Amino acid sequence: MSEEQDYLLGTHDAEVERLGLQHRVWRPRVLDAWRRAGITVGSTVVDAGAGPGWASLDLAGIVGPTGRVHALERSARFVDVLDRAAGARGLLNIAAETVDLVTDPLPVAGADAFWVRWVLAFVSDPAAVLKKLRATLRPGGVAVIHEYLDYGTFSILPDNPAVEDFKQLVVEDWRASGGEPDIGRALPALLPATGFRIRSIQPIVETVRKNDLVWQWPATWARNYPLFLLESGKVDQAWCDRVIAAFDAADADPDAVMITPMVVEIIAEKV
Repeated sequence: MSEEQDYLLGTHDAEVERLGLQHRVWRPRVLDAWRRAGITVGSTVVDAGAGPGWASLDLAGIVGPTGRVHALERSARFVDVLDRAAGARGLLNIAAETVDLVTDPLPVAGADAFWVRWVLAFVSDPAAVLKKLRATLRPGGVAVIHEYLDYGTFSILPDNPAVEDFKQLVVEDWRASGGEPDIGRALPALLPATGFRIRSIQPIVETVRKNDLVWQWPATWARNYPLFLLESGKVDQAWCDRVIAAFDAADADPDAVMITPMVVEIIAEKV
């Protein structure tokens, strides 16, 4: 139970749904990254920190019945959600296991690739996790990574002080919990130090309006996270109401523009 509570927004149905929306927003970029990394029919892939498995399901469709997806996730609740989804789709090529990437040995070796998104930013020792993930790969195996590079780019224009206050508190709370929201800045040094050669690296940041699906990714988070902060006693009701009202106002403003948090995409090879 304590591990389930460690997740910032829990592991309940509403969070499963939010993570599904997040994956749909990112799916075009993710599919492109996997293709460029060489993930294909017959590949064995580790989905590290798989959550409820939205990426695992897509990977299973790509690698096909001759491939294998190892979904490693510390939440038993999320593993159960993935198992049920895979069963409903008749997918027999997903092995979902309850594994903590930080504390547990990883039960995979000889994989062609691993995929990790917004996991290294939440662990206290990303270098140690990268070393463990490297050990799951065959020689020449590929790492595909999406992590935050500069969370500070997240903005709503015209500027709103409540949105800026929210962003600042998110970053402070994140770091206080032992994570690092801008972990992408460290990866160009961490990856070679842990036995990888970087093949490609690029930033991802978008400028969108309300009618763009990408808008929903940060906007949904910005409505849920203030409630978590309120429930945990880190903010008061007035602060929470002010932040949610700011995002409601942006939703209602046809001229509002959102700049998303900057993410870095890295494709690297095991050496």
